[in-house]
Amino acid sequence: MSRKDMQSDEIEEIMKEMLNDDEYADEGFEDIDREDNRHESKKAMKKEKKAERKSRRKKRKMSNKVAIALSLIVAVIAIGYVATAVFYSTHFFANTEINGVDCSNKSIKQVEAYLEKQVSDYNLTLKETEGKTEEISGQDISLKYVEGKQVEKLVKSQNPFLWPEAFWKSRKMEAKIGVEYDESALKALIANLDCMKEENQTEPVNAHPEFQNDKFVVIPETDGTKIDTDTFREKVITAVDGLNAELDLSKEGCYLKPSYTAESKKVTEACDAMNKYLGAMVTYDFKPNTEVVDSSMISQWVKVDDDMNVTFDNNAVKEYIQSLAAKYDTKGKERTFTSASGNTVTVSGGNYGWKIDQNAEYNALIANIQNAETVTREPNYSSRAASHEGNDVGNTYAEVNLTTQHMYYVKDGQIALETDVVTGNPNKGNDTPTGVYSLAYKAKDQTLRGTKKADGTYEYETPVKYWMPFNGGVGFHDASWQPTFGGSRYLTNGSHGCVNMPPEMAGKLFDLISAGTPVVVHN
Repeated sequence: MSRKDMQSDEIEEIMKEMLNDDEYADEGFEDIDREDNRHESKKAMKKEKKAERKSRRKKRKMSNKVAIALSLIVAVIAIGYVATAVFYSTHFFANTEINGVDCSNKSIKQVEAYLEKQVSDYNLTLKETEGKTEEISGQDISLKYVEGKQVEKLVKSQNPFLWPEAFWKSRKMEAKIGVEYDESALKALIANLDCMKEENQTEPVNAHPEFQNDKFVVIPETDGTKIDTDTFREKVITAVDGLNAELDLSKEGCYLKPSYTAESKKVTEACDAMNKYLGAMVTYDFKPNTEVVDSSMISQWVKVDDDMNVTFDNNAVKEYIQSLAAKYDTKGKERTFTSASGNTVTVSGGNYGWKIDQNAEYNALIANIQNAETVTREPNYSSRAASHEGNDVGNTYAEVNLTTQHMYYVKDGQIALETDVVTGNPNKGNDTPTGVYSLAYKAKDQTLRGTKKADGTYEYETPVKYWMPFNGGVGFHDASWQPTFGGSRYLTNGSHGCVNMPPEMAGKLFDLISAGTPVVVHN
């Protein structure tokens, strides 16, 4: 018997004993039940683990599928991105304008073709004032397209890998289109435009002060339609070179603009100064008459120059002063004079009388106005007289009657001295000149001399005690060499033009007369 058989028998024997013993049997079955339970638990655990392993395998498979799908998506996106970048290396981005035209996604050739068509159809519209327009046609100047590298350069300026940003960021690009045209034809077209014709242009007007009612106010500027020729030509050429469809002359500064507007400081300052000048009042005293310069007159004289400097209408101011001179000057004018003998005579010529110094008075009047002065005064005179009333000689004067060869000295209307005299010899061309004169001065013990000769001597040299000149070298003086006075002696033994007096009378006149006294010489 083998060892294995022996072991089987022993086991069988033991089993039988156990079956015969109920208590033991019960205990044995309990143990078997527990063993079975343990076995079942193990089987359940194995099942659970198997299911778990299966679940994990499924999840791994799913993850792998997702990863593969995502990889495929990324690959597709990457390929699409790169492909799009390659596309945009020769095409313009979306939302791209070139020279104001939408060129989104267009190739270089497409844009070149567009530009060429743009040139062939080109017209430049000129927008002028008041809604007027004129056109310059490309055909009229033989405009042609010249292909270049400009469009290609614009494409290359893009970074093709940044194409996505074009969908939210627009791009405006300028392409210098190569063109050529007949410059002479364009120049001629410009010159013949309606807007260039003189009759269609108005000058711009500066803002400026203007007198209204009783004061100066600022009048606003006006633009006008005067073309700034150089600027206009440059703008037209630039527009044609750039194939611009429109040129707005106002916006592009093709019209001459006023130099000053209503807001310009110089304009308002000028207006203020002019209103200040209106405050002046100059009253000229011509006893008993007066002449007044006030705001109504000043407003017509004061003005501004092109640089807004306040000036005066010089001609108008001078004309006013000339009118005063014409009215009140008496020097050299013809006068009606009542002689001491009671006769009425007419006298003209001479250096006596009122005469306004017009240049000096102009300066004085302008200064009065600029300083806004209120003043009463005489005008500036270069020559004065005794009175503005009636005869300006007044009631104190010397009178010489050439016909009667008699002279008078009248003081305060009364004859203070009279005497016969000898005047210039008319037969020798030495007439005593007629007219009204002013005594220049008086002096004693003088030597009167004629014209100086080549040898240094004088035609005559005559010493006198009393010398009273009134017309250059013509004057009153004593003449002791004359044996008689009056009558017709002057026709044969007359003087060189002076009024010869008896020495005693000459001395008396010297004591009576003074510089500035009127001297009336008449026939």
